[in-house]
Amino acid sequence: MAKTALVVGASGIVGSAVAGLLAANGWSVHGLARRPVNQPGVRPVAADLLDAGGTADALRDLNPDAVFITTWLRQASEAENIRVNGAMVRNLLNALPPPAGPRHVALVTGLKHYLGPFEAYGKGTLPQTPFREEQGRLDIENFYYAQEDELFAAAARDGFSWSVHRPHTVIGMAVGNAMNMGTTLAAYAVLCRETGRPFIFPGSEAQWSGLNDMTDAGQLARHLLWVTVTEAAQDQAFNVVNGDVFRWQWMWGRIANWFGIEATPFDGTVRPLEQQMVDDGDRWRAIAAREGLAEPDLDRLASPWHTDADLGRPIEVVTDMGKSRRLGFTGYQPTDDAFFALFQRLRAERLIP
Repeated sequence: MAKTALVVGASGIVGSAVAGLLAANGWSVHGLARRPVNQPGVRPVAADLLDAGGTADALRDLNPDAVFITTWLRQASEAENIRVNGAMVRNLLNALPPPAGPRHVALVTGLKHYLGPFEAYGKGTLPQTPFREEQGRLDIENFYYAQEDELFAAAARDGFSWSVHRPHTVIGMAVGNAMNMGTTLAAYAVLCRETGRPFIFPGSEAQWSGLNDMTDAGQLARHLLWVTVTEAAQDQAFNVVNGDVFRWQWMWGRIANWFGIEATPFDGTVRPLEQQMVDDGDRWRAIAAREGLAEPDLDRLASPWHTDADLGRPIEVVTDMGKSRRLGFTGYQPTDDAFFALFQRLRAERLIP
C-alpha cells in the first residue's frame, strides 16, 4: 500500500514542492491549507490551524505515515508570532489520531534560528558562519523555537520520529506567499525593463560582496523526503541549502541578463525595494492587462519587505551542509539555475510577461 502523507501549507512555495514530489513517488498525499488549491495527485484538506476543533474535525479520519509542516502566519510582533505559530503546530499535532504505526513529522523553519527573529534580524551577537546545527539557539525569543518545542513535546507524548529543516531563502513558485524573493526579483526586473528604471541592487555592501547561499524548493523537498525514509537521519535538525555559494555582484548580472536588461553597478547605497516599488501597483495592473497576465495584483506576487530583509543584512550568510552529507544526502542545485527555472515557470504560467 502507498504511504500516506499530510502536507501542511500545501499551497505555499515549500508545501507545493513537497506535495508534488511525494505524489510523483507514489505517496497518497493530503494537502492541508486554509483555502486549498487544485494540485495534481493531492487530496485537499481545508482547515484553519488556529481553530483547534475545526482542525480535529478535518483530520479525524486521517492517520498519516508522515506529516510535513511547511506553514506559518506572520504577525505584528514576535510575541504574537510565538503565540500564533506555536498554537498552530500544537493544534495540528493534537488533532491527529495516535499513530497506527511508525510516523515521522518534519518541521520546516529557517536560518532565523541563527540570525534572530524579524524584530532583531541579523543584530546582536550571532554565531559564526558557516552556520552549523550544533550552534543552537540564540538567547532571544523566536517563534521557530516555539514551533520546535511543540514538536518535541508531541513527539515525546505520541512516540513519532521528528526532524527540523532550516533552509536559507527559498526559491520556488507560489502566489500570495509572504516570503518570495524569486518572484519579487522577477517582478522588479520586469518593471525596470518596462519603465527604463535602472536595475539597482537594493541591499547592503556585505550582501553584494560577501558569500551567500540559497535553497531551491525542490532541493528542500528532496531533503524532507530523504529524512523521512532514512532512519539514521531522524530525530535531528538539519540545515538545507543548494550546495553552491555565490556573491550577489555575480548573481545580479545573471538575473539581469535573463530579463534582457543591464545590471546597474552597486554604489554602496542601500535602496530598499519596499521604497522602489511602493507606487508600482498600478503599473503592474497595466502590464497585466496588456499582456493578459494571470495575476494583476502585485502584492500577491512580490514581498519587497522580505527581500529587503535578506539583501540588507550586515553580514555574509553561508550555511554548512556537512551533517546531511555525512549521512548520505547528495542533492545539489545550482542557484542560478533555480532562479532561471522559476522565471521560466512564471512566464509559462502567465505570471510575468
